[in-house]
Amino acid sequence: MQYRKFKAVRLFDGYDFRNEDAVLIATADGTIQDIVPGNEAGDDIEYFNGILSPGLINCHCHLELSHLKNVIPPHTGLIDFLCSVVTKRGFDAATIQHEIVKAEKEMLDNGIVAVGDIGNTADTAFVKSKSSIYWQTFVEVLCFRDEKADERIAEFKKIAEQIESSLRISERPHRTSLVPHAPYSISPKTFQLINQATAGQIISIHNQEHPAENVLYETGKGDFLKLFHTFGMEGSPLPVTGKSTLRSYLPYFNQGQTIFLVHNTATTEEEIIWANEYAASAGINLVYCLCINANLYIENKTPPVDLLLKHNCHIVLGTDSYSSNWQLSIAKEMESLFQHTKVTTEQALQMATINGAKALQWDSSLGSFEKGKKPGVVLLNDDLSESKRII
Repeated sequence: MQYRKFKAVRLFDGYDFRNEDAVLIATADGTIQDIVPGNEAGDDIEYFNGILSPGLINCHCHLELSHLKNVIPPHTGLIDFLCSVVTKRGFDAATIQHEIVKAEKEMLDNGIVAVGDIGNTADTAFVKSKSSIYWQTFVEVLCFRDEKADERIAEFKKIAEQIESSLRISERPHRTSLVPHAPYSISPKTFQLINQATAGQIISIHNQEHPAENVLYETGKGDFLKLFHTFGMEGSPLPVTGKSTLRSYLPYFNQGQTIFLVHNTATTEEEIIWANEYAASAGINLVYCLCINANLYIENKTPPVDLLLKHNCHIVLGTDSYSSNWQLSIAKEMESLFQHTKVTTEQALQMATINGAKALQWDSSLGSFEKGKKPGVVLLNDDLSESKRII
C-alpha cells in the first residue's frame, strides 16, 4: 500500500497542536493511518510551510444564493438586506447554476469537506449530486400565517424529496431536513409542524440577528414591519408574546433535535443561560453557529463569542452566502474571529473542524486526524487567513 507523509511548521489534529516534529501518515486516498515522530516516519516526507489541519466544516451556507455576489452592498442593515434578498434574487436559471458551480468549487478548493446548506429551492440538487463534499441540506420553510401552515409544509416537503432523489446517486453522505427560516417568518402552527416532522434530526434557524427581532415579539412593532410590507402585509402577522424571540420559539422544540442557532449577534448572556438550561431539560442539543463576516457585511457587528465560550457552548463556523459575504472561506471566518474577538488559534481551528463534524454528526469520518478517518488534509497560513486543499 502506498502512503503519503506530511509535515508542516505546525500540525493540528482536530483537537490540539502536535509536537513540532510530528508527521501525518495517510494512504493515497486520504485515509489516516497515524501521527508519528519525524525520526520514525522514514523517507519521502512532504514538507509544508504553514499549518496542516483536517478538512474544514462550513455549518451555514446558502449555496443557491451564489448569484447574488456583489449585488447587495455591505452595511445596509438587516431589514434592508432582507428586503433586497426578497426582491433581487430572481435571475435566469443558467446564471444561477453557473454561480452555484463556481461557489461549490471555491469551497472544495479552500478545503471545505462538509456543508450545512440552506435552500428554499432545489436549485443546488444537481451540483450536490456530483460533489465530493458532504451535504446537510436544510430546506428552509417560510410561513407567516397558521392558516397556510399545512400547505407550505407540503410544498417544502416536495422540495426536500426532490433534493433527496437527486442525491441518491451521490457517493458522499448527505441528509435533508425541514427547518424554520427565522422567528420573524414562522407562525406558531408552522413551528409545531416542523417540530413534529424533525424528531431526532439536525435543523437550523437564523437566531437573534438583530434587536428588532425581540421588539417584534415583545410589542408587535419595530423595524420588521417594513419587511412584512414587502410581502404585502400591514402590521405583524405573528403573535405578541411579551418575550424575546428565543424564549418564544425554542419551547416549540422537544423531539430530540440538534438545533443550529445561527448568527446570535443580539443574544445576551441571560438568553444563553436560559437556552442552554431549556435544551438540557427538553432533551435537545444546541449548536451556536457563527458567521462573523456576514455579520460584519450586513450590520458591521460581531457575535458574543466571549459569552458563548464562557458558558461552554458548542460553537461552529459558517460563511453564510455570497449575498452577505466577500468569499466562501472558513479560513477567512477564522481570520475575522482573530481580528474581532479573543479566541485562540486552537479554539478557532476546533470550531472549524471537530466541532463542526460533531455538530453535523459526521465525526466518525471527518473533523480530526484519527486512524481510519478520511477527513481531508488542508494547509492554512500561520494567521489562518488562507486555506488550500491538499487531499
